[in-house]
Amino acid sequence: MTQQITPPAPTGQARKLLAVVVGLAAAVVLMLCAFALPSVNSGPHELPVGVTGSAQATEAVTGALSGDEWNVTTYDDETDLKSAMENRDVMGGIAMTPGHVTVYTATAGGSQPTAAVTAMGNGIAQQQHAEATVTDLKPFPADDPKGAGFAAAAFPMIFGGMIPAVLLTRLFPGHSGLRRRLAGGVGVALLAGFAVTAFLQFGTGSLSGGYLLSSLGMSLGLGALVMTLLGLEALMGMAGFGLGAAVVMLLGNPLSGLAGGAHWLPGGWATLGQILPPGASGSLLRANAFFDGTGAGTPALVLGCWVVFGLVLMLVADRRGPKAPVVVPEKQAQLV
Repeated sequence: MTQQITPPAPTGQARKLLAVVVGLAAAVVLMLCAFALPSVNSGPHELPVGVTGSAQATEAVTGALSGDEWNVTTYDDETDLKSAMENRDVMGGIAMTPGHVTVYTATAGGSQPTAAVTAMGNGIAQQQHAEATVTDLKPFPADDPKGAGFAAAAFPMIFGGMIPAVLLTRLFPGHSGLRRRLAGGVGVALLAGFAVTAFLQFGTGSLSGGYLLSSLGMSLGLGALVMTLLGLEALMGMAGFGLGAAVVMLLGNPLSGLAGGAHWLPGGWATLGQILPPGASGSLLRANAFFDGTGAGTPALVLGCWVVFGLVLMLVADRRGPKAPVVVPEKQAQLV
């Protein structure tokens, strides 16, 4: 008679390894979803455009653009339409006169929306057998006409907040180093903000506008990340830091809308992206660098709230004080 041998139960190390493998696989899938889903579902979503012309022409265009892709506003004349674009009320415009269609764009407001508005305007001109002219009211600087430097600013803004938080935590650990970490975070945010903006504006020519205003906005964005991550680490340890870093990388980065703007993402994704530090930082930099600060209020307020949130977490951690050491009774220590 053959005796069946029961395989041994998984050891604690085997179960730990299995949990790590499953967790890492889940993290990879989550990262893929976070980056792929917004890209797959990207496109014009309630993209604000303005039209002007005769009543018959504007009614025809408004009817043709009805749906979830466009949000059309009619203006009395081209002056009002261009003023609306300067004030960032709309991201593109169509001005129709007999035999001619003028397409107004603002490339600095988002390259992808600009391409969509241009294609839409050219299509309207073809339908009306009219000549089309494209006028860019807010282009990127001549040294960087495609806005490559501005789009690349996402990673300095993200890693410029994460790496200093890691180093400060390692160099000045524990409750005794909390205030040094706070001072270091403020200093790094200010210095790096001015340095990154100087490189983008004077080194690559990717930014225009006032250097001081853009630098302060960049510093505020970096400070929002540094303070939040330092606060999470001070209160919750490295688990808190890891949670904050995961949210920034998996959600904040792909939903920042740095290339296409908030209207290029579905409504829920866009809203979430704009209330996270990377998205708010990108919107603030765009407003300061290309639109003379128009539209900077909301992202600046969002970033200010993140800074305050991080400071509150650090204040709570400071009030708690250092953890009391665990005292082991002498008899118990001898048994151990």
